[in-house]
Amino acid sequence: MPEPQSFTPGSAAARGYRMPAEWEPHEGTWITWPHFEGTWPGKLDAVIPTYVEIVRALHIGETVHINVLDEQREDVVRALLRLQGIEENVRFHRIPTDNEWVRDYGAIFVVNGAGERIATDWRFNNWGEKYPDFALDNRVPARMAEIVGAPVEAHDLILEGGSIEVNGDGLLLTTEACLLHPNRNPGTSRGEIERRLRDAFGVREILWLGDGIVGDDTDGHIDDLTRFVNPNTVVTVVEDDPADVNYEPLRENLDRLRDASLRAFNRFEIVTLPMPAAVEWEGDRLPASYANFYIGNRAVLLPAFADPADAVAQETLQRYFPNRAVTPIDCRDLVWGLGAFHCLTQQIPAAR
Repeated sequence: MPEPQSFTPGSAAARGYRMPAEWEPHEGTWITWPHFEGTWPGKLDAVIPTYVEIVRALHIGETVHINVLDEQREDVVRALLRLQGIEENVRFHRIPTDNEWVRDYGAIFVVNGAGERIATDWRFNNWGEKYPDFALDNRVPARMAEIVGAPVEAHDLILEGGSIEVNGDGLLLTTEACLLHPNRNPGTSRGEIERRLRDAFGVREILWLGDGIVGDDTDGHIDDLTRFVNPNTVVTVVEDDPADVNYEPLRENLDRLRDASLRAFNRFEIVTLPMPAAVEWEGDRLPASYANFYIGNRAVLLPAFADPADAVAQETLQRYFPNRAVTPIDCRDLVWGLGAFHCLTQQIPAAR
């Protein structure tokens, strides 16, 4: 068993800050209302009802903060939610953005034992500069921090929120395919990336998986693969069909998890989730995965794909969240944008 690594003096972790697990109490959840036709070509209007269901499920347990481009769009969205009986626990913010995936460009909050928060602000380059515009997205973390009332700690490293997963108790999961890709931080060593993650998020050990699923344009984000459901348990997706293109990389990741659990200073149980049948659009495989769920205060948003495996995923997650309603919401249109609920949300941990 390895010795946990120490933190750099003066870092957030050395000052007692850590990234809380997603199931820990939230003050709210941040989303960006859909506005960019390029995210969902031909389907922008089709995803609006899905967003309404996101707000409906979350607002009963926490404040839903909604980014909108301008006053006109705020009026439209506010009226739409009012027609659905959704008026309480919703706050609007006129923050222009280039895209909707706030998990990846929004502030990632850390807390200390006194309940004080820091908004960590990482560089964002549109998943390795795959798409041209991201200047507006890089301004969002500071605005979030201002609204929440937290100081900002900027980091000179490209990092997306969907590329990391923590258990709130010293472990962080990520993938080599994403964090070691040369389109993110060329010339930065694996050891240096690990040091920065430890210092920023208060984790003692980094566990690395390999490749992501086919269709994931993020180069293999962990939130399509493996997620903690409590400090000592992960759920990880597996593909049972040996002929499926995802079969081998997901089996390799499962093997890595088993090995990591034996070696980690904090051992964990591994539970498997199925993969849905392939979801395609115009011949392209989309990154449909049950691992892209989001844990709210009262609800767990589960991507659903009109597949028999939807029920299996729901039953599995419900066992680990008995006090939350695991809520399947159809994502067949949403995943055309190459993401689902975890990609669209960013939690704001509660302050004390």
